[in-house]
Amino acid sequence: MSDKDTYLTNQFLIAMPNLMDPNFFHSVTYICEHSEQGAMGIVINQPVELSLGELMAQMDMHAHDEAQAAQAVFRGGPVEPERGFVLHRPLGKWESSMAVTDEIGLTTSTDILRAMSEGNSPDDVLITLGYAGWGAGQLEQEMLDNAWLSGPADPAIIFATPVEQRWEAAARLVGVDINQLTGDAGHA
Repeated sequence: MSDKDTYLTNQFLIAMPNLMDPNFFHSVTYICEHSEQGAMGIVINQPVELSLGELMAQMDMHAHDEAQAAQAVFRGGPVEPERGFVLHRPLGKWESSMAVTDEIGLTTSTDILRAMSEGNSPDDVLITLGYAGWGAGQLEQEMLDNAWLSGPADPAIIFATPVEQRWEAAARLVGVDINQLTGDAGHA
């Protein structure tokens, strides 16, 4: 097994019940990039008091329709909370994008929002302000400290599962009833 096999890109980080950091309490983070330099992800289950329509209006854009205008904006993490991120599928061709998988991309340029306002939205989108970041070795240490469960990501949880169900649904993917866990797990 290579080092790359231990990286968590395209995985969910599921906060353990005892993780009390308000940035990550009961959170599910989609890991967009993980390497020896660190990790970057987007929290997918912390909506903020801002709709996509309101965000677009702040940028002198208008939502394409009422459903788009009402779409929730999420707190993607504590790093750069003033910066917008669009997690989407399919990938498309945007000015500033990173392919997470062959299907899912993360875009930081406003051209994707402009296209959305014109009715040319990717099929699935999750808009966030900020992201979650870890320095070299930091996430690995947090895993050893039992702060997180990790498991395969499911686009249906990111884009289609009701927000209040994402934490439990992500844990179920790895066969865990998150409500039955304590933070006292040991290491063999």
